[in-house]
Amino acid sequence: MELDKTYWNTRYLEQNTPWDIGFVSPPIKEYVDVIQDKNLRVLIPGAGNAYEAVYLHQLGFEQVFVCDWAEEALVHLHKVAPAFPASHLICKDFFELEGQFDLVLEQTFFCAIAPALRSSYVDKMSSLLVSGGTLAGLLFASHFEKPGPPFGGDAAEYESLFSSQFVINRLSVAKNSILPRANNELFFELFRK
Repeated sequence: MELDKTYWNTRYLEQNTPWDIGFVSPPIKEYVDVIQDKNLRVLIPGAGNAYEAVYLHQLGFEQVFVCDWAEEALVHLHKVAPAFPASHLICKDFFELEGQFDLVLEQTFFCAIAPALRSSYVDKMSSLLVSGGTLAGLLFASHFEKPGPPFGGDAAEYESLFSSQFVINRLSVAKNSILPRANNELFFELFRK
């Protein structure tokens, strides 16, 4: 199986998206609810139906960008949230994305890419974030028996992976995950060195 643009677009066309919970993930909602600076440039990669992006936009954040290479996901987002700026919908391979952001929110993107790309993910995140910028969101707290996606991991692996380019401010079990993911999600907040 090749985890390419066609694969992911087909998943959305077939509505085969079991990771989609249908609303903003509670740990991320709690995190963004206390952000005061509405002028932050925010990126959500692999955004899918992008409930978090729509929520941020509704809160008054005007510089929210989503990136997904599944065009169908972005078409759907534009239909359900026509007020969300179309120019902020980026249909592109994340690893080819350019720009600078203050905050990147991670929600089911890291677990969707092949583990061999995780070091490249860290490098790309570092290049996309301004100095001191924040990478925050959710990661799985265990490995999975079935081949992915999703691909799991653990705190020690993530610490080793991110610590060369990020200061780890938080990396702990999320206290308010949805029930099917309870005790199996780590909420993290990293600052780019």
